[in-house]
Formats: sequence, structure tokens, C-alpha cells
Amino acid sequence: MIKIDDYFSFNNNDIIVIGCSTGPDSMALLDMLIKIQSKYNLSLIVAHVNHNVRKESYEESLFMKEYCTKHKLIFESMTIEKYGDDNFHNEARNIRYNFFEMVVHKYGANYLMTAHHGDDLMETILMRIVRGSNLSGYSGFRDIVDMGDYKIVRPLVSFTKKQLEEYDKENNVKYYIDSSNEKDKYTRNRYRKYILPFLKKEERDVHLKFLKYSKSLNEADKFIIKERNKALKRVCENQKILIDKFLLEDEYIQKEIIYYLLSEFYQDDLILVNDGHLNLIFNLLKSNKANCFVNLPNEVIACKKYNMLELKRVTEEITSYEIEFDNYVTLPNNHKIEKVNTCEDNSNNICRLNSKDITLPLIIRTRKIGDRIAVKNLNGSKKVKDIFIDKKISLDKREIWPIVVDSKGVIVWIPGLKKSKFDKKKNDSYDIILKYI
Repeated sequence: MIKIDDYFSFNNNDIIVIGCSTGPDSMALLDMLIKIQSKYNLSLIVAHVNHNVRKESYEESLFMKEYCTKHKLIFESMTIEKYGDDNFHNEARNIRYNFFEMVVHKYGANYLMTAHHGDDLMETILMRIVRGSNLSGYSGFRDIVDMGDYKIVRPLVSFTKKQLEEYDKENNVKYYIDSSNEKDKYTRNRYRKYILPFLKKEERDVHLKFLKYSKSLNEADKFIIKERNKALKRVCENQKILIDKFLLEDEYIQKEIIYYLLSEFYQDDLILVNDGHLNLIFNLLKSNKANCFVNLPNEVIACKKYNMLELKRVTEEITSYEIEFDNYVTLPNNHKIEKVNTCEDNSNNICRLNSKDITLPLIIRTRKIGDRIAVKNLNGSKKVKDIFIDKKISLDKREIWPIVVDSKGVIVWIPGLKKSKFDKKKNDSYDIILKYI
């Protein structure tokens, strides 16, 4: 039988918040803690999140509440009423950890414990390798994370999911199975179903090899963190990057500084951030434009103002912008404009241009008073304001609707709404194809 205090050193009177989902892993962790509760005089608080995406969620939440009443445990719960447009798993994780932290502070807990196990670690490492990350990211996640006034502890990383299910069976621990864990549409599920079984077949204790790999990377990361912290003092003021000094640092340290600043917004790991996001930030740092920004996941933006770059959460609605277009841009209205090689579409979401007819580079900006566009197949021009009215675009959407102009300020396209006289037919001569998605 697994004895959890063989794997983590408890102190008398510890206050522990347990993130518990009613699944086999978290119910095993909860049972282990209950078994040693009197031995260490532990205060146990169960924090449960109803993700509200399956019909069984309410039943599971009710079970968890009754279980806690039966075992005289404090029960705290929340229901996620609404999700945004981000990746479901990532968004749910952020909501979950914010809730857990709130419960930790409410009870003055010194530990938040979660039931992450060896299979979870393997999945995370493999996903990070494929997506791209830094050394800390490639290590997966740490078994103990110091959050300042409390620690996140994952005491089950030495065990596989199968071992925890066997524990549940031996100890008659009831649990629920989340049916969504079988759906191939989720990236983590595909690793779980197809990659891990192959690795386990090659090596029975492969999860321990991954754990050793993770710890080795974390040891190396400790040294790099020391060097990064020295560099932070040289290149940052009030969490803002001094760009001229930043660009003098070693390229690897530059990346570590960016990851460090991003970690403030993405908890203790950076699952939301990949190499593509990092490239966006570096392009911003090296841009000749004095004022520009890029959008990052979860309403975070990287904003450049002359020699300063700042990462911040969007706390107020962006009502104006001006972006020099290269090949791809994410817009504040959650749409994108990208340059493509071919396209059969001929809607207002596509614009074909001949660079000889306009002055590059193209600029994407919000509307200005008096804006007019020379509409395609119309002898003359039309006010942009009237086009918005004709298309019944609401006032709030008008404020951030993209207008594409050339470097002389001539409007060449209103994405999704209207083409200009500069737009070419499919059989005409053109060398630029823009797509609004």
C-alpha cells in the first residue's frame, strides 16, 4: 500500500488544500491524506471545481460534498459558468488554480496538493517538446513549487495512473471517470491513448526515467536562473524591458528573461506559450516601429513603447491601434490577417493586390474621422462610416474594426466588409493575397 508520508515530509498542524476532481487520482490522494490526518493533526480542505461541461458534473459535485461531510472535511467548490475562446483545457486550468489559490489564502494553508502522477508528467514533457519551450518547460512540472506564502505539492509523481487505480481498488475508494478523457480531439488525450502505451511497452518503469529527466533539467535550470536573475537587474526596470540593454545579452538569457516575465501570467508552467509566441515578442523587440504590440493567450499583450517593452494583462478595451503588416497579425477583435500563397475564395475576406499599384508596407489600423475608400466597381469613393452603417456594424465593433491602408494612408481594403478598386480578380496580375479569418 502507498503511504504518502514516505514520499513527502509532513509537519504537525499542516493546513492543506487538496484540489479534488472525484477522479481516481485525486480520490486516491484524498484517501491517503485522510489516513494520516490524525497522525499529524492535519487540517484538510477539499477544493472542487465543477467544470460544467458534462451532465455528470452536478452529480460528481454533490458526491464530493457528501464525501467531505461524512469525513468531517471542509468543502469549498465553484462552478465555471462561462468559457471564453481559448483552449478549453488551458482556460479551465487557469480558472482552477485561481480558485485553489483563493481557498489557500482563505484558510491560511501552507500547501496546495494536487494528484498529478507519473503519466501526467510524461504527457506534459512530450507535449512541451513538440510545442517548443525553455529548459524549465521541457522538464514538465516540478513536484514542489514555492509560490511564496504557500507551496504547490504533487506528491504522487513517482506513481502511474494504473498504480493509483489499484490503490483505489484495494482501499474501496469510490471515484468517477471523466468521459471527455477518451475524446481524441484533446491533444493530451491523444498522447495518453497512443504514445504512453507504446513507451510503457518498451520500458515498464519509463515514468521513473521521465521523472529523472525532469529532475536533471530542473537542476540545470537552477544554475541558469541565477544567471538570468543577474541579467534581469541589468535590463529591467519595474518589470519593463529596456530594449537596448536587453539586446546586448546572450540570446539564451534573452529567452529566459521573456519566459520569466511571462510566468507571471501563466502560473508555474508555460503550457499556453510556444515558440510562435516567443518569436512574436522578439520581432516586436527588433521592430523599427516606436509603438506597437502583439496579442498573447489569455488577454495578455506585449507592448513596445520606444525603448521599453512591457507584458501586461488587457484591463481595458483597446479602441485604437496601428500595426505594420508583414505576413501575419492577430488583431484585438480576435481575428487574424495573414498573407497566403493561393486562395480560391472571392469573398470580402480575401484581398488580392498588385504591389505596383500601392506603396508598401501595408498598415492595419482603426478608423479615422473622414476615412473614405475607393470602392471596387464604383465610380467614386464612399465614407467608411457609411459602410459600417450599411453593414449594421455595432458601435463597439466599429472602434476596433481593421482598416488596411498602404504607407501613404490610402485605404485598400476593409476586411470582411468591402474591397477597394485596388483589389484584383483571380485571373488578373497580383503578387499579394491577404486573408481575413
